[in-house]
Amino acid sequence: MMAASTSGNQARYDHYRLYRVQLETDRHVQVFQDLEAKSDSCTFYGHARQAGQQLTIMVAANKVADFEDLLDRFLVKGRVLEYNVQSRIDSEAKNVKPVTAGPAEFDWNHYFHLETIYAWMDDLTQKHPSVSVLSLGNSYEGRPIKGVKLSRKPDNKAIFVEGGIHAREWISPVTVTFILNQLLTSTDPKIVQLSNDYDWIFFPTVNPDGYKFTFEGDRLWRKNRKPYGLCRGVDLNRNFDSNWGGIGSSADPCSYDFSGGSVFSEPEAVALADFIRNNAERERIRTYIALHSYSQLLMFPFGHTTEKVRNYEHLQSITDKAIAALTAVHGTSFQGGSKHETIYPSSGGSIDWAYQEGKIPVSLTFELRGPPDSTDMFILPAEQITPVGEETMAAFVAIVDEAHRLGYYD
Repeated sequence: MMAASTSGNQARYDHYRLYRVQLETDRHVQVFQDLEAKSDSCTFYGHARQAGQQLTIMVAANKVADFEDLLDRFLVKGRVLEYNVQSRIDSEAKNVKPVTAGPAEFDWNHYFHLETIYAWMDDLTQKHPSVSVLSLGNSYEGRPIKGVKLSRKPDNKAIFVEGGIHAREWISPVTVTFILNQLLTSTDPKIVQLSNDYDWIFFPTVNPDGYKFTFEGDRLWRKNRKPYGLCRGVDLNRNFDSNWGGIGSSADPCSYDFSGGSVFSEPEAVALADFIRNNAERERIRTYIALHSYSQLLMFPFGHTTEKVRNYEHLQSITDKAIAALTAVHGTSFQGGSKHETIYPSSGGSIDWAYQEGKIPVSLTFELRGPPDSTDMFILPAEQITPVGEETMAAFVAIVDEAHRLGYYD
């Protein structure tokens, strides 16, 4: 069942502040663990885990004085990244096309509603005989999880691209569509070769209910929209059968990284996993790439353990080549490595599952712009869409080149 539109009831973040704090001692870690457990006025982007860590926290306007007092009392160094989060959202809204925008208006200078993205994908099949529309199935609220396949030759190996699993990360779906468009229209010989010599499967918004809610309800919503008691939503990237319920996930339905009622409790995660199970071998999917934001990272499994995957050295080489290619385009700096060693421990993620259970040997996650201390967070200005697309496309070329050199498409 489709949820009723929430237009007119949008969450607002007037004078909410974004802080970056430095946890220098174990006492600091304990203070912020306690604060996260007790406060519904502080939104944590990451968890307090260890001394030496930096942490980003959004503080409600009515709690700013309390938060500043906390920093003073416990001698925590902190700085304000943004004094009014709503101003970022208001500025971004000027570059969001209306829900009525048709596929002819689709570009990479604006953000678009789910309906326009889907209409654009449908339109591609009329213009390009090599493109067909796919569906993973339906979301909790009954929306199709729509994607496309680009195939110019029989017997190609395939690359699967996942976008939008976290609803608020708008740069993810639009970058997926940018890369698809490049593969269809670019005259760059390297991109033309990728388009001809590999099949491509794109799902720009695997969390359509959440994505729609970020336009109509809460711009900073992350999860899907399935209700659990008083709260709603599961972090779909914690719901897969890869150390489900373990480190870096929460059993609290009100938490932003709630892992769900059980492993694969969410229809969106089940649909994605079923597609991989049913098609990884048949479609010869050898690479799985997930796009997220933000932090400027390129990572490979595992997220839940320091144990190294069997082809760790190969994946590190692929990552290093991709980052070099990406940085060469606009000078954007990226870090790379396994998820556990690069960003933070996490369990139940799609790329770990795709690697282990899906048997896809090159499984990677991008955290796109901005940097770790970004003042934009998930609200990346629309003028950055095209540069992000350009540098990510260069990284894709390098990923496929290096994976080919290492024999993954033989």
